Order: sequence, then C-alpha cells, then structure tokens
Amino acid sequence: MTNTITLLDIIEDTVVDGPGFRVSVYAAGCTHHCPGCHNPQSWNLRNGHPVSLDYIVAKITNNPFSDVTFSGGDPLFQVEGFTQLAKRLKIITSKNIWCYTGFRYEEIINSRRLSQILPYIDVLVDGRFDPAKRKEGLLFRGSSNQRLINVPASLHSEKVILWEYNPYPQYV
Repeated sequence: MTNTITLLDIIEDTVVDGPGFRVSVYAAGCTHHCPGCHNPQSWNLRNGHPVSLDYIVAKITNNPFSDVTFSGGDPLFQVEGFTQLAKRLKIITSKNIWCYTGFRYEEIINSRRLSQILPYIDVLVDGRFDPAKRKEGLLFRGSSNQRLINVPASLHSEKVILWEYNPYPQYV
C-alpha cells in the first residue's frame, strides 16, 4: 500500500478545476508531454515532493466547503496512491472527486492497473490537451477532444456517459 504521493502542490478554494470551490491536488509526473501543456513543470516526478496520504486527507477534510480535483501532471501516473486517496475520501466524506488525465476512458477501463481508481471518481476529464482543438468557452477543459465523463453512470451502463453541468443542483 502506498503511503505517499509525489505532488507539486495542493491548492485550496480554486474555481477552475471543476464546479464550485475545490481543493486541487496537483500530481508530479506525466509521460504524455502534450504540446501547449499549461503545467509542463509537472512532467518530471523530481519536481514534486512526497506528501503523506494522511496529510492530504487532513488538508481536504479540514476544508468543509470544497470538493476535490486531482490534476497535475497526470494523477494516473501514480494511480495506486491516488486510488488510496480517493477511496479514503469517499469513506469519510461526501466530497465530489474529479480527475484530469491524458489517458482516454477506454484505455483506463481496459487496464486493470488504471481502472482501479474509477469507482472512486465522480467525473473524469479524459484525453490529452490538443492545441489544434483549443477552444474558448469550453467548460473545465482545454481542448474539444477532452471529455467530461460521468464515471458512475458510465460504469453502470458500460459505455461513456458525459457529465452534464447543472449550475443549480439544489433546485433539481
């Protein structure tokens, strides 16, 4: 079992990595090397520092208003640690968890190693950033090839179900 994750940073109360206030956990390490990446310093694992899961869980749970986003880098580069983190958060909180990755959902679901995180993720933003498909106004993603996937619905239906934004969930 992994007790640490190598991180670049933990940012509290961000509003750009999913709906509402969020705690964003930025992983170090990524092998996708997308041209135009907004975080190229995250590619090298050595640019991060090991952080204990206990510390990360405490930091997130001490923020009662924010949901959680895993970004980076690519959190699936350290999938074992992020799976443990997501699992622990789901056991002790009702926080919504988003995960950004350069892998496509189809790659993840067909990999025993990568798919272990899916039961604990609410929304997966999948696919590599493609500067040729960059478009202003895209919600929570950088290029139009990236998808916002409703993971629980996708796992249940055994096909990709896209997440739909509802700015007023309290009225549904």
